[in-house]
Amino acid sequence: MSGGMGDLSGFSMLDLFRTEVENNTAILNEGLLTLEQGGNLETVEPLMRAAHSIKGAARIVGIEAGVRIAHGMEDCFVAAQEGRISLQPEDIDTLLRGTDMITRLSKVPENKLADWPAENAEEIEKLTAEFENIQNPAAPKQARPQQPADNAPIQTPVTSPQAEPTPQSPEAARVVRVTADNMSRLLGISGEFLVQTNWFQPFADELLKIRSDMQDVESDMNRLRELIGDGHIDIAKMLLTETHMRLADSLNMLAERRLDFDFAQQRMTRLADRLYHEVIASRMRPLKDGAQGFPRMIRDLGRTLGKKIKFDIVGSETEVDRDILEKLEAPLTHLLRNAADHGLESPAERTAAGKNETGLITLEASHKAGMLYISVSDDGRGVELDRVRARILQRGLSTPDLLEKMTEDEILEFMFLPGFSTHDNVSEISGRGVGLDVLRNMLQEVAGTVHIETRAGEGTCFNLLLPLTLSVIRSLLVEISGEPYAFPLFRVDKCLLVPMDELQQAEGRQYVTDGERNIGLVPAHQILDLPEVGLTGENVSVVIVSDRSSQYGLQVDRFICERDVVVLPLDARLGKIPDVSAAAVMEDGSPLIMLDVDDIVRSADSILSAGRLRKLRQGGQGEASRSARRILVVDDSITVREVQRRLLESKGYDVDVAVNGADGWNAVRSEKYDLLITDIDMPRMNGIELVGLIKQDENLKKLPVMIVSYKDREEDRIRGLQAGANYYLTKSSFHDETLIDAVVDLIGEAR
Repeated sequence: MSGGMGDLSGFSMLDLFRTEVENNTAILNEGLLTLEQGGNLETVEPLMRAAHSIKGAARIVGIEAGVRIAHGMEDCFVAAQEGRISLQPEDIDTLLRGTDMITRLSKVPENKLADWPAENAEEIEKLTAEFENIQNPAAPKQARPQQPADNAPIQTPVTSPQAEPTPQSPEAARVVRVTADNMSRLLGISGEFLVQTNWFQPFADELLKIRSDMQDVESDMNRLRELIGDGHIDIAKMLLTETHMRLADSLNMLAERRLDFDFAQQRMTRLADRLYHEVIASRMRPLKDGAQGFPRMIRDLGRTLGKKIKFDIVGSETEVDRDILEKLEAPLTHLLRNAADHGLESPAERTAAGKNETGLITLEASHKAGMLYISVSDDGRGVELDRVRARILQRGLSTPDLLEKMTEDEILEFMFLPGFSTHDNVSEISGRGVGLDVLRNMLQEVAGTVHIETRAGEGTCFNLLLPLTLSVIRSLLVEISGEPYAFPLFRVDKCLLVPMDELQQAEGRQYVTDGERNIGLVPAHQILDLPEVGLTGENVSVVIVSDRSSQYGLQVDRFICERDVVVLPLDARLGKIPDVSAAAVMEDGSPLIMLDVDDIVRSADSILSAGRLRKLRQGGQGEASRSARRILVVDDSITVREVQRRLLESKGYDVDVAVNGADGWNAVRSEKYDLLITDIDMPRMNGIELVGLIKQDENLKKLPVMIVSYKDREEDRIRGLQAGANYYLTKSSFHDETLIDAVVDLIGEAR
C-alpha cells in the first residue's frame, strides 16, 4: 500500500519483501539515470536509503544474497555522498546491474529461493567485487568490460525490470494497492452508510404501525356497513367520526414519513455516488507507475545502438485505469523500442541533417474531453512512405492502381497488419511493424483508437485515444428494434435527425448528406439481424460512426440519452460475439448491450459489398415492404443497374443490387428473393455460371431467373435457357413495359 501501511495482515513476509524491492528499485533506476545525466550529491541520498531499505528487508526474510548485493550498493552510495569517490558512467552500469539482480531475486518463486544463490554464485561474486572496486578507486582493479567510444555500440542489456512482466500467481494477481488517503475516504463513506442504514429500522416500524391503523380502519368500515344496514345510524355516525380522525392521523404520519424518506433517499444517493466514484478512483494509478522501466530501457537502447537519446515523460501524474495501464505496457514498450531503433537517426546522420545529435523521444499523457490521450513521438527520420508502398506491393496487399489512389492515412494503416515491416533485417529490437498489430489488438479490446502522424525528416507520432476507465464508459443510448443499445460516445462521429425526403438514393443505396459529404446509410437492425420496425416519424435518427477507412450512418429507431454506463465484460466462454463488445445494466436493472463500432463498420461494409442493403421506407411502408416481392438485380454496369432498380421500384417491388456474379451468389445465399435478374458478361463470375450454381442448389433451384443481356444471338439465348434461366431478354430490344411484363409473368405483381 502506497502512502501508508494500513492492514498488511494478509501479506506474507516474502510478499512484503517483494513490495519493498519494487518500490525501491524504481527509486534506484530513476536516481541512477539522473546521476548519470549530471545529478548532484542530493541525488545520492535517496539512492543510499533505497539500498539500505532493500538490505534490511532481505535480512528480515533471510535472503543473504540480497543482503550482500544491497549492502555493496549502499557502500558505494555512502562513499559517493562523503566525497571519497565520484561515480563514473561505468560505475552507473555496475550499479544498474546490481538493481537488475535484486529485481530478478525478488521474483524467484519461494520454492526455488534456496537454490538461487548457488546457481548465480559466480555473478554475485563478480558483482560484489566490482562494488569493492568502485569504493576503492586506487586499489588494483578487476577487469571491467571495455567501454566503447560515444559513437560505438555497447553490448548492454536492453531489457528492463518493467519491460517484461513476470507471471503472477492467482493470489498475487488479486492484490490491489491503494493509497492510505483513498482507503480513509472509503472507510469514512462506509461509516456514513452504516449510520444511514440505522435510520431504516424505525422507519419500517412506523410503516408497520400505519399498516396496522389502516387495517383497523378497514375493520371500522365493515362495521359501519353493518350498522347502517341494521338501521343504527347514530352509532354509525359516532364510529365514522372516530374512523375519520384515525385516518387523518395515519395520513399525517404518512406524509411526515414520506418527507423523511425523500431526505433519506437523497442522502443515500449522494453517499452511493461518492462511494462509486471513490471506488473508481481506487482503480486509477498515475502513468508513472507503469512507465518506471521506460527511462532505463531507452538509456540501455541508446547505449546498445550507439545513439544519444533524451527521453521525456510529460503528464506522468495523469491518472490511468489500472487494467488499461497493465494492457498498455507491452504496446508502449514496442513503440518506444521502435522509436529508438528505427525512428531516430545516428548522431552522424542527425548532424549531417542539421539536427541536434541527441534525439528526443517523448511519452505524453493527458485527459481530453473525458478520454485518456497518450502519444509516443520522436524527432527522427519519419516513416518512409515509399518503403511502405513497396512492401505493400511486395506482399500483394494491393494493386499499383489502388495504391496510387490511397491517402497517406490509408497507406499507414497497413503498418498495423501482423508481421508488416519495412525492414528486412530482423533483430532483437525489430522493425516498426513488429508490435503494431499488438497495439491495434489491445486498443480494440478497450474500444480505443490510434492515429499515426509522420513527416519526412521531422519525426513520427502515435496518438492513442482510450477510455479513462474500463469500468465506466460515457455512452450514447439508442433504441434499435424496440430495445436499448449503447455506443461508446467517443466512437460516435455525429448524430443527425434527417427528414425522410432528404434521403438520397444511388446505385441501390441510400445516403445522408452532412455538409458536402455523402454518407452511406445502413439500418442498424439489419446489421444486428433484428426485426425491422417501420419508421413512423418524419425524421430518421442516424448515428454516424467510422473506422480508419470507412464511415457510415446507422439508422436507429430513436436516440434515448447520453449516460455513464457501468461496463460488465462478457463471459470468456462466449468467445467474440459479432458487433458486440460488452454488456451493461440500466438503472431499472434491465440488460444493455454495448456495441463494437469497428465490428459494426465491417458488417456494414459486408452488407453493401454483397448488395444486401434493405432500404428505409417511410411510415407504414416499412411494414408493407416486407410483403413486397423482392428482386435481386445483378449487373456490372452502373447505368443498367440503376435503370432497372428505379423501374422496378416504381412498380412497388423491393429491389437489391449486386455488382457482379460473385456478389450476386453471396446475396442469394444470404437473403430470400422472389426473382433474380442478371447480365451475362461480368467479372469474377459471369451470369451463366451464376445461374448454373443457383439451379444446382437444393435451396435455390426454384428461384425464378431472368437474363437481360446485350447478346441477342440465338445461341446465347439457348445457352442461358439451358443453364436454367426462366426468361431471356435482350437489352437492345426491351423497353419499360417489356421488362415489367416479363417480371409480372414470372412472379406476379409487386404485392
